[in-house]
Amino acid sequence: MKKTLTILGIAALLSAGLVQGVQAQKSKVRYADEQMGLMNYHHALEIYREAYAKKPNYETSRKVAMAQDKIRDYDQAYTWWKTTVGYEEASEEDYRQLLRTGLLTDNYGEAKSLTEAKGLSAESLGVSGTNAREGARKLKITGLEELNSSESDFGLEMGADGNKFFVSDRGGSVSRKMPGIRIDGRNKFFSPEASGQTDRGYFSVYRQDKGGEISRVVSQVPGSLGFSDPSYGAKDNLLFYSVTRSITKVKKNRNITVQPEIYYSKVGPDGTLEGYTAFPFNDSLGYAVMHPFVDEETRRLYFTSDMPGGLGGYDLYYSEYDENMVFGTPVNLGPGVNTSGDESHPFRKGNKFYFSSTGHPGMGGMDIFEASYTAASIGSAVNMGSPINSAADDFAYREDKDKTVYLSSNRKGGKGLDDIYMGKEMYKQFLARVLDCNGAVITSSYLATFRDKTQGIQVPTARNGKGELTAQLEPESDFGISISKPGYFTLTDENISTKGFSGDTLKREYVLRPIPYQLPVHVDIVYYDLDKFVIRRDAMPALDKLAELMQKYSFLDLLVASHTDSRASDEYNIRLSNNRAKAVTEYLGGKGISADRVRLEWFGESQLVNDCGNGKPCSEPNHQLNRRSELVLEAFPDPTKQYEIPQELKDIDFCEPEEIFEKIQEEINDIPTIYFDFDKAMLRSVHKQELERTAVMLKRMPNLMLYIEGHTDQRGNEEYNKKLSERRAQAVKEYLKNRGIEDNRLESQWFGKTRPIHDCNTVTCTPAMHQLNRRTELRVGKTSYGYTGRQKKVDTM
Repeated sequence: MKKTLTILGIAALLSAGLVQGVQAQKSKVRYADEQMGLMNYHHALEIYREAYAKKPNYETSRKVAMAQDKIRDYDQAYTWWKTTVGYEEASEEDYRQLLRTGLLTDNYGEAKSLTEAKGLSAESLGVSGTNAREGARKLKITGLEELNSSESDFGLEMGADGNKFFVSDRGGSVSRKMPGIRIDGRNKFFSPEASGQTDRGYFSVYRQDKGGEISRVVSQVPGSLGFSDPSYGAKDNLLFYSVTRSITKVKKNRNITVQPEIYYSKVGPDGTLEGYTAFPFNDSLGYAVMHPFVDEETRRLYFTSDMPGGLGGYDLYYSEYDENMVFGTPVNLGPGVNTSGDESHPFRKGNKFYFSSTGHPGMGGMDIFEASYTAASIGSAVNMGSPINSAADDFAYREDKDKTVYLSSNRKGGKGLDDIYMGKEMYKQFLARVLDCNGAVITSSYLATFRDKTQGIQVPTARNGKGELTAQLEPESDFGISISKPGYFTLTDENISTKGFSGDTLKREYVLRPIPYQLPVHVDIVYYDLDKFVIRRDAMPALDKLAELMQKYSFLDLLVASHTDSRASDEYNIRLSNNRAKAVTEYLGGKGISADRVRLEWFGESQLVNDCGNGKPCSEPNHQLNRRSELVLEAFPDPTKQYEIPQELKDIDFCEPEEIFEKIQEEINDIPTIYFDFDKAMLRSVHKQELERTAVMLKRMPNLMLYIEGHTDQRGNEEYNKKLSERRAQAVKEYLKNRGIEDNRLESQWFGKTRPIHDCNTVTCTPAMHQLNRRTELRVGKTSYGYTGRQKKVDTM
């Protein structure tokens, strides 16, 4: 019996002890929960871990994981979320947190496998391994070594006279791996030695002067413990900032929660603060007001707060103020910016608004977002992507006048717990408008090859929404670009350089010019004896000149179109015209011109130039006009070939291809001269050959028109000579019209004896000098566009 009572007594004691242990365990967790609510995250974490060590369970494991998240120790957070999902009670939210911290710690593959083993997918939980995105700006992000320490440093703000303000908790700390959230938060009462969030010294504002010396800025607000978030207004020389004050009781009530507030002070010449003024919407015991950004251009103070009426967590607001620093009612920035998560660290520059958020879809813990800005509204938020954002926390974005970016982050590879980073444009932007001859932007169907000549690599190109060509160029490098499009000359520019270029964007404008395939630039005619195809001596000078031009210009080929008169059979004449074409090829071959540069056509008697058909009586000179080879010198003869602009034509505007004709004509200088008998307007037979060449030229070059000007010598009266010069000009015009040249391409004028070459009224003229005055001048010009080519003279009696 005694033994039984002893056993029962022991059992009762054990039962009582167990109950006490359970109660103590619950009490410890409740205490840690209270500390979490007060944002004493480090202290709460310590208690949770003690509780879990004594009695491991799902609930406490989850709370440890959440506390590790709060202090941004993502490696430990991932470990504890992995422990948490090992319990049967684990929820889908727990697996989502596992995937999220897996992304932050390069453990996503393992986290995904654990999730899929549970029958869940990362996609269904809204966490993807492709969360990382490339940002629109290509920046080189580097830590500011002169400001960063082994502790937390963040929130760089430019002041006056080269001063820089920033926040740090340097100066001694409890050894912890990661910092707490950048909000000096709630406590029933504060330790004067350390922050409950970080177990390190309180954050304070520091100043680096233009000489590089760093000193601590002293808050003038009584009882200041946390002192952070500097924002400088240059116009009023004011520094706005957040302060968490030491308040231990209110009307004998010690059960209070103290919140951060916004104050502002004048900045003295030495960088110290003079006095202080509270933002009128502070409520240190009701809600937080922090992260000020003073926008002097719009006279708005933007800030972060969890005041009543928000969308959840911390929201962004602004309050307008006047010249007397009277502030208006705070305005919530709305759902385009604010979410059910936390938004913080506002900043505006130009038409862009920047802030940090944990509520918008991001790449890590806290990301930086950009939105379009007007005074009336702020657009939807866009994640700024890498390299501005990372898998860790990124916040406190600033942009200087020269577009240098400053941000704060606890990303891997930093010097301390939080570091200040600077981002400079890694690339210069290249923007080119590729135009056609009408000035319209060519948006497609061309190939651009961009080369970095300094580094010996290809540079990728793209098209923007306007169809313009864009690229990102390395600084201090030389580049070359070639742009090609079928049917257009390849365009090259080897004079692109970013060396010494201080701007953001190199701009170019290029015109792609069409290749004028098979463009006739010179026409001549050689004639043959009856039933012969031998090259006559009178034809050799013309062929020699063509060979000389073809040797000089590789882009010129020759079209030979050969004909016969109407005598003999059609079949015979076809063979004869073919032989005449071949004879030209053989002659030019003897001058070093390859046969593949001569294109042959033969027509027999099918294209007579006059009414000398079968059986019709016709003079021998008229038959002679039909026994011919028309020689057309063509530029860029192969329509399948992609030509480069010839060096000798580099100054030609290929949007006006007639300039090529003019250039070749200047070299040939063989405009025909037509003479008339004295006091006559009938064309001589010998000059009909010259007009035949003119007719072929006009047929081959439909963009040209002919200007005909008739003149006489100075003998006879003025009225008679004017009518005579008119008849002679009309004789030329009628001949060409009979050869199929449209009337609207032939413009004639007559001047009688008013424009002599030799003034025979002042000197005694020889017959040859009189002959030079009796002339008809021809000019070619571009139809309808006012283009004027070189002048041609056709002398008349």
